[in-house]
Amino acid sequence: MSLSRRQVAAAAVASVPLAFAATGTAQAGAHRRTMHIAGDSTAAQKYADAAPETGWGMAAPFFLRADLAVANHAVNGRSSKSFVDEGRLDAVLGVVRPGDFLLIQFAHNDEKSEDPARWTEPWTTYQDYLRLYVDGARARGVRPVLATPVERRRFDAAGTALPSHGEYPAAMRALAAEEGVALLDVQALSLALWQRLGVEGTKAYFNWTATEQDNTHFNPPGAIEVARLVVRELLRTRVLGHRDARRLDAEIPASWISWPEA
Repeated sequence: MSLSRRQVAAAAVASVPLAFAATGTAQAGAHRRTMHIAGDSTAAQKYADAAPETGWGMAAPFFLRADLAVANHAVNGRSSKSFVDEGRLDAVLGVVRPGDFLLIQFAHNDEKSEDPARWTEPWTTYQDYLRLYVDGARARGVRPVLATPVERRRFDAAGTALPSHGEYPAAMRALAAEEGVALLDVQALSLALWQRLGVEGTKAYFNWTATEQDNTHFNPPGAIEVARLVVRELLRTRVLGHRDARRLDAEIPASWISWPEA
């Protein structure tokens, strides 16, 4: 059943805003134009206890000019719904400033139908919650940007990279068209990238270690390449101008990634 905007907003207001870690969040003083990221673990800041797992948001600053800040509000395990219900969207909207933009990437956890705290249905509640981000950003003079979810590492027996997000990317594309919101099609681009790299090549981009075979989360090279895709899409959609980007054709050393203590 589709929620009304009033019903979902009431749930958000009723929750207690949470403190969150944000990479590059603007501090008091002169405000720099900022890219705010609302999303899940594929984008989130990781800490020393999780290394070498890396969210693509950690690598985004490598491709942006120094005068464009990144505030990474993405949190492991959150869906478009739970991020709102926990008060995290309210917290983000409390720190954005006119001229900023809010990049919104959810679906990995919206797909978990066994968990009512996170599950949304693609063509109803998923779109309803995404509209809260869009409307909230616009009300504050902030540009909303929708990003389809980055793809998992998934291949069939013939070595064809397979989509894993069902109808969520299509639902986000439709919402972006309906609302006139810039769309970064990270799902399609990452799927094509995994296909080019192949079954074995993709292992070097995901969090495969001696003890873990993780086909969802990235290591430093994977996070860097996804961040490169994101920034290229920001240019293509004219959310950013060419002066806002740098190093898009350069090799970025994995050693530039660091994991602070929690």
